[in-house]
Amino acid sequence: MTARCLTLGYVPGATPAKWARIWAERHPGVALDLHPVTAADAPAAVRDGTVDVALLRPPVDTTGLAIIPLYEETAVVVVPKEHLLTAVDAVTSADLDGEPTLLPLDDVVDWPAAPGEPIEHRPETTGDAIELVAAGLGALIVPQSLARLHHRKDLTYRPITDAPTCPVALAFPAGPQPELVEEFVGIVRGRKPNSSRGQAEPVPKRTAREKTLAKQAARAAAGKTARKPGRTQRGRR
Repeated sequence: MTARCLTLGYVPGATPAKWARIWAERHPGVALDLHPVTAADAPAAVRDGTVDVALLRPPVDTTGLAIIPLYEETAVVVVPKEHLLTAVDAVTSADLDGEPTLLPLDDVVDWPAAPGEPIEHRPETTGDAIELVAAGLGALIVPQSLARLHHRKDLTYRPITDAPTCPVALAFPAGPQPELVEEFVGIVRGRKPNSSRGQAEPVPKRTAREKTLAKQAARAAAGKTARKPGRTQRGRR
């Protein structure tokens, strides 16, 4: 490998720690630079080379990109701790009917028919929306990881059982890839060390001497099995 660094972009709430750990174990001499990007800027960051690969949230413009789905997140509603919705462990979309809701400009939940009554003001970011939830202006629907990222003692969240899930995917430029990108894609796909196709590691070939010794051992074992216990062969006089 000629390059000594791979840059991994990741959107808020995405968790690259697992793959970063595996990368460090397999390639201790090649740095993995973690580069935070906004959800809106992630695809462009891959296309223009700001990052080599990125964890992003579909649906996005995938022009010129290859996409590998990774996992699906639960959508949750963030509310003040004293809110009526906190009386249950999970809610449905019907529970949110008529509820004032906040829709930040960086919203990443793909739910065109989301329940609730969006307030007119749209905060710039999810972080800004969290502040407004704490002020009692409305509820906020986000992926669970974003609720955890913006945790506050005066807020809590509940999963929405019938909401669409929020996918996270790996994106990288379409077409032939540099070796480091191929290595990272292999890690994400679960390839084992020293395997370029994700197969189990090949069994080492035995040498000629090892094969000969194995045959001799097999013959000896077969001979012992054929003999009856407690009897010996006597030579003829």
